[in-house]
Amino acid sequence: MKQLKLTGFVIFFFFLTESLTLPTQPQDVDDVRITQKFIEDNVGYITIIAFAQYIQEASFEEVEMLVKTMAEYRDKCLADRTRPECSKLTNEVLLENICAMEGLPQKYNFSHCCRKVDFERRLCFFHNKKADIGFLPPLPTLDPEEKCQTYKNNRESFLNNYIYEVSRRNPFVFAPTLLTVAARFEEMTKTCCEEQEKANCFQTKAEPFIYYLKALSSYQKNVCGALMKFGPQILQSINIAILSQKFPKIGFKQLTSLLEDVSSKYDGCCEGDVVQCIRGRSKVMSHICSKQDSISSKIKDCCEKNIPVRGECIIYSNKDDRPNDLSLREAKFIESDNVCEKRDADQANFMAEFLYEYSRRHPELSTPELLRIAKVYEDLLKECCNMENPPECYRRAENRFNETTEKSLKIVQRECEHFQNLGKDDLKYHYLINLTKLAPQLSTEELTFLGKEMVIALTTCCTLSEEFACVDNLMDLVLGELCGINENRNINPAVDHCCKTNFAFRRSCFESLEADKTYVPPSTSQGLFTFHADLCQAHNEELQRKKDRFLVNLVKLKPELAGEELWSLLADFTTVVEKCCKAQEPEACFKEESPKLAAKSQAA
Repeated sequence: MKQLKLTGFVIFFFFLTESLTLPTQPQDVDDVRITQKFIEDNVGYITIIAFAQYIQEASFEEVEMLVKTMAEYRDKCLADRTRPECSKLTNEVLLENICAMEGLPQKYNFSHCCRKVDFERRLCFFHNKKADIGFLPPLPTLDPEEKCQTYKNNRESFLNNYIYEVSRRNPFVFAPTLLTVAARFEEMTKTCCEEQEKANCFQTKAEPFIYYLKALSSYQKNVCGALMKFGPQILQSINIAILSQKFPKIGFKQLTSLLEDVSSKYDGCCEGDVVQCIRGRSKVMSHICSKQDSISSKIKDCCEKNIPVRGECIIYSNKDDRPNDLSLREAKFIESDNVCEKRDADQANFMAEFLYEYSRRHPELSTPELLRIAKVYEDLLKECCNMENPPECYRRAENRFNETTEKSLKIVQRECEHFQNLGKDDLKYHYLINLTKLAPQLSTEELTFLGKEMVIALTTCCTLSEEFACVDNLMDLVLGELCGINENRNINPAVDHCCKTNFAFRRSCFESLEADKTYVPPSTSQGLFTFHADLCQAHNEELQRKKDRFLVNLVKLKPELAGEELWSLLADFTTVVEKCCKAQEPEACFKEESPKLAAKSQAA
């Protein structure tokens, strides 16, 4: 799976493959019935995902207890759907059963959620999710031979445990994504367990779907964060921009109809309602394929495929060709004399149509840039429609659009110059320093993750012909990770302002930020300059992680130091490790050299 393909697929993410035991029937059957059958057949997996995401601390044994309870509930309702409890929403039943587990609400501190009902309860469980998973133990790893034997002995328990571990570490990822990852994991396990070089096979085949999970996780958190912080209107705008670029021949009325299905899907997915998320996704897929003639010429073959593969086929289909009769610019939004009257008649619909028309004409622009253009146009009309001669004013719109894109382009070019000049490792250190100075309140794990994600975005995009859209889209996802999904997440006043004020322009807001002046560093070094011989046993990747953590914690301790001084201390740390690991007695060497490095940091 190539990174370039994934870049486009991240932005067009919501058509996901149904997986595991979903029946492989042609598209022209009753999709509602098929979706319901899928949910019934996979109640175990669905329960694990929901429980592990809501209560990440829960043990696998506790999750298995709930799986048994939910399977019994399914069997009762399949036998007699008239039973009173069978009329409840599945997520409601799931949360009731979680709350009914003896001692669990007290053990994991969610009793307050159980005292609430309906929407308030769902929202409480949602806010209970923790993006920073530093409190969880490292992901268990099995020797390849042991992994294969475990799978062979008990396939169901093996897959259940895998879904549990992945779900609790990815609490905001949509259920269909996790089910797809689980299906791919099983395919990989089957294949690699037949190979002689099992370890090499697992390593090679795992990389694409780990990237798949990370890419989808970033996008889903970003979009749900936008929904939580800015409401459904910004979600609508994001979807208009994405769908109009992917399907430029779709009519505006048809797009509006499709948007109803797409937008309603997010209510369940973002809230963590696993069943509603699966149903919503399936509805969107069916809508696309039932109207394919008026939506896209590129998906005919996809829609003829069996349901488990059609979603991914649509994801990887090319953007549709621009209609021959589509002019380079839509004159009615700039040259018409009655623009203000049309806007005033129905502002929401008018702005939606503008974004649709501009997006389908500009496949080269990123989603955030299209939203910026729409905001610039909206603000321009507010100004122009209060003037004596509005048309004379809003005919300057194209110049404003070009100025906006030029500013965004310069930011991307500067980032790619950093990539060209610094190389991957130094680029990462550059971002680790900058991000830690901006948001030192974030955990070391979060900051090292964000720094690596910045580097991935630039190494993926800066050599592509679509450099601008690629960088801008992926950098926006990193900012989404930083800002977080919960509307009540607070980092520091300056960062919170950028995260919560304007979704489209948050990138330029972050560009103007300086080091956080409200931050009070720790009074002691907290063991930062205490090194031991175990550093010499660390493999390259592990040693690199320790260097990253050292740099972030150094910035947290000494935020007043300039970049050059921090780079110098990082180089000294590397020198100390190299010197002591070559010494006859590494521990004694570290004991002698560590205080010198600490003293140098104090003098800096």
